Amino acid sequence: MSEEINLELKKPLDKMTAKELRQLCIDKIPQISGASGMSKEELLSSIKEVLGMSQEEGGKSGAYKDQIKSLKARMKELQEQRLNLPKSRRRERDVLRKKIHDLRKNTRRLSAV
Repeated sequence: MSEEINLELKKPLDKMTAKELRQLCIDKIPQISGASGMSKEELLSSIKEVLGMSQEEGGKSGAYKDQIKSLKARMKELQEQRLNLPKSRRRERDVLRKKIHDLRKNTRRLSAV
C-alpha cells in the first residue's frame, strides 16, 4: 500500500482527464481492474479508495449538484418555449435567450465552486 501512496503525480487527481486516470490505473495501480471501461467519476472514486483518501477531499463538485440540475431543467423549459415562439416575436425570443444565457453562466459558476 505504501507504493501506491508515492505515485508522484504532476497534477491533482481531480484535474486529470479520464484518459490520464486510466493510464495511471493501468501503469501504477494494478489493484484496479476494468479501468478501461470506467468513467472519470468511477476512476476517481476507485483510485481514492485504493490510496485511502476520503471522498470528501474531492467532493466539492457535488455540493451544488441539486441546484445545477434544477437550473438545467429550467433552461430546457425556456429553450422549448423559445423554439415554439414564431419568428415574428423576436423581442420575446431575445428575452428568453438572455435568460438561458444567465442560467448557463450560473451553472458554470456553481460547478466551478
